[in-house]
Amino acid sequence: MAREQLQTLSEPMYFILLALAKPMHGYEIMQTVSAVSRGRVKVGAGTLYALLTRFEKDGIVLRVGDDGRRKTYALTAKGRELLDREYERLRESAAAYGEYVKGEGK
Repeated sequence: MAREQLQTLSEPMYFILLALAKPMHGYEIMQTVSAVSRGRVKVGAGTLYALLTRFEKDGIVLRVGDDGRRKTYALTAKGRELLDREYERLRESAAAYGEYVKGEGK
C-alpha cells in the first residue's frame, strides 16, 4: 500500500520524476528515463501516461504546455519534495549496504 500513498516510488516513477526536473513532453521523458538509467529502465507510453495522469491528479506534476500534439509537464514543489525524499531514502539504503555488507564507514 505504500506506493498507493507515494511513500516510496517504483524505479519508473522515480526516473520519470527525475526526468521532469526540467519541463518536457512525453517522448522526451521516455528518452531521458532510458538515458539517465543507462538503459536499465524503459518506460512505455501506456505506463508513462498512466503515471503522469496519477501524478497530475496528486499535484506532483503540472501540465505546463499543450500545443495540440505534445503535452509538456513539469514538477510542482510537491513533486520536487517527493523526488528529494526518495533520493535521500535511496542514498541512505545504499549507505547502509556499504556499512553493513562491505564494512565501509567503520
